[in-house]
Amino acid sequence: MPDVDKWGQSIGLWQMTDAPSIPDAIKLIADGVIPRGVLRFASASARGATMTGDQAPVDGMLTWLADVGRLELRVDGVWVVVSVGNRAWTTIGLASGWSQNGNSQGTFQYRVVNFAGEDTIMFRGGIGRSSYPGSIPGSFTINASALPAAARPATLRTIVVPCSDVSSDRITLKLDITTGGQLTLYGISNTAKPPWIGFNGCFASL
Repeated sequence: MPDVDKWGQSIGLWQMTDAPSIPDAIKLIADGVIPRGVLRFASASARGATMTGDQAPVDGMLTWLADVGRLELRVDGVWVVVSVGNRAWTTIGLASGWSQNGNSQGTFQYRVVNFAGEDTIMFRGGIGRSSYPGSIPGSFTINASALPAAARPATLRTIVVPCSDVSSDRITLKLDITTGGQLTLYGISNTAKPPWIGFNGCFASL
């Protein structure tokens, strides 16, 4: 009868004493090895349609989903995201009146990464403003066009971002990341007109 591998992974190995059968010997190894590798699928729905019956997923399995570029691990009967890889930064086009590289902090950019099992939007860089309107509005939307759907949160996210204390009686502002992809600043007033606002180290779950 077939033996098992010496690493304790329950991978069957055809023996010389077994009845000759190349197809059975190959299938025995494949059935043991394939579920322990990284399984590749076009999408989560394709994975669900394939991994049923005798091929149903078990804890410890890894899959790669091509449509979202995501590695997922089966834990306690559910798929959880494994935080790996590097996503490119995308420059955020600015609304009129704002400029890039505020306080020499770099271009204002974002990227979507997986952090602790959930998609997260990260920011870096800074923006600047040389002057403010005579009548300060209640808020400023700073991106010229909405973030793409993949970078928009499921619900409104509010985070704190730093700003200059020059010409400002405060050193932080509120940033709303809306479900429509708008980045809206609150806290600018007649006594708070910071020449720069920073975003390095700022992030929010999606």
